[in-house]
Amino acid sequence: MEHMTEDEKVLHNMGYAQELARRMSGFSNFAISFSIICILAGGITAFPVAFSSGGGFSVSIGWLVGGFFALVVAASVGQIASAYPTAGGLYHWASILGGRGWGWLCAWINLVGLIFVVASVNFGVYLLLKDLVITGVFGVDTSAWGALHASIFVTIFAVTQALFNHFGIKITTMLTDFSGYLIFVVAIGLTLSMLIWGASFDLSRLFTFVNNSGEPGGLVVPEPRTALVAFLIGLLYPLYTITGFDASAHTSEETINARSTVPKGMLNSVFWSLLFGFFLASSFVLAMPDTTVAAKDGFNSFFNLFNTLPMPELLRDLLAIGIVIANYICGLAGMTSTSRMIYAFARDGGLPASKALATIHPKHRTPVNAIWLTAALSAGACYYAPFMFALAAGCALFLYISYAMPVAAGLFAEGKTWTEYGPFRLGAWSKPFAIITIIGVVILAYAGIQPPFNPIILPLFPDLVFPLNQLTNPLIFLAVAMGLGWFLSERKRFKGPPIGEEIKRRQAEIAAREKALDAAEAS
Repeated sequence: MEHMTEDEKVLHNMGYAQELARRMSGFSNFAISFSIICILAGGITAFPVAFSSGGGFSVSIGWLVGGFFALVVAASVGQIASAYPTAGGLYHWASILGGRGWGWLCAWINLVGLIFVVASVNFGVYLLLKDLVITGVFGVDTSAWGALHASIFVTIFAVTQALFNHFGIKITTMLTDFSGYLIFVVAIGLTLSMLIWGASFDLSRLFTFVNNSGEPGGLVVPEPRTALVAFLIGLLYPLYTITGFDASAHTSEETINARSTVPKGMLNSVFWSLLFGFFLASSFVLAMPDTTVAAKDGFNSFFNLFNTLPMPELLRDLLAIGIVIANYICGLAGMTSTSRMIYAFARDGGLPASKALATIHPKHRTPVNAIWLTAALSAGACYYAPFMFALAAGCALFLYISYAMPVAAGLFAEGKTWTEYGPFRLGAWSKPFAIITIIGVVILAYAGIQPPFNPIILPLFPDLVFPLNQLTNPLIFLAVAMGLGWFLSERKRFKGPPIGEEIKRRQAEIAAREKALDAAEAS
């Protein structure tokens, strides 16, 4: 006990053992969130959402609006993370500040959002690999590829990402650290390529709003909408991209000096993504030979632009490969974050088979069962909704709602039931930022349910068509399931994270658990 670190003391005071390996540096904590945000992922695959909604204005100004909102949310969340540096992150904070029912609901919403992150990124990896590398680099005709090919590749991605996670945080950290540098290099290279070999430097494109909803925007938003609604739909682009930064919080128990490092990791990952992503997205708009044709291209707009840009072929190939690698590691980081959330929720009894899902591998010190469940659920989400727009909208919607829940609870608890704070404080900005977060998430929720997605078509049963669209259907199902689950079962069974005397009672159990894990790791 005399060698206990400050991080371990804080964790013990919250009633948890140091089961995960605490090896992440400040840069690694930043890199895992920066890798999940990955402007080369959503910044590319979701680009048509903005451009085919409101043109260059939605891309550039929309990116700034969405990015600054994300920065406010990250600051609000970071303040709470500094006070409660736990792997459960949002779930734990919502429970402590708003009650166990609020925390239980937040956990499920956050879990769905995280699953959508991994699913949407891996589906995006498939699209980028198919169009940029397999076709673009190797010249293979993939025009006949369909849902079966997507399912196979997504499964391969999920399994290999789970294997990397299975064998320890050190391997994952090495890859996400590498990805942090790779994203900077490829983003700068891609931006410069668009500007050097692009067709236009007409800056007015970036500040001219064009309502492309309806026929002008292809299949992205096929029904005409008002200019305001079109702009709001376009905000899904930056907010889908700049999300997942709660990964820094979910790896709190694996991060050194977590109370200071985690908030910095979140804020820095959002800030640099906002800055570099703005120039990257703007370069796409400036490089388009014809913006009207590009809007009509819809989801193919970036691929058509990239593949026809008159840059050297070697450079095009290197950029394409770099984009795909960064996206793959983005999915890997997402799986790390999701598995830690499942582990933390399970150790408090919040999930079926909680004991199994909270199991830590004694040698690798990773939540192996939670990792493989994440792999299965993320792949399954792609089988259910093989449509990028539905996954992207669901990801942004669910995650930002889960971010707002502990922030909203903190708004009312600060200075009352919430009196213990960490070194990162917002001070006078705390409540205004919380109010902005809540209002912004309400607007995002409205935007998220606007796009008329295609009817649900399961790849294995193409003739079975569901009448509700791919986002509305799971929203209704989850709302009903969560309500029934809480009032019929969990309201009486679920105790939430430990508080008060329960924390004191756990100390002997914590010491025994850590001793057993240390002995197993040493052997």
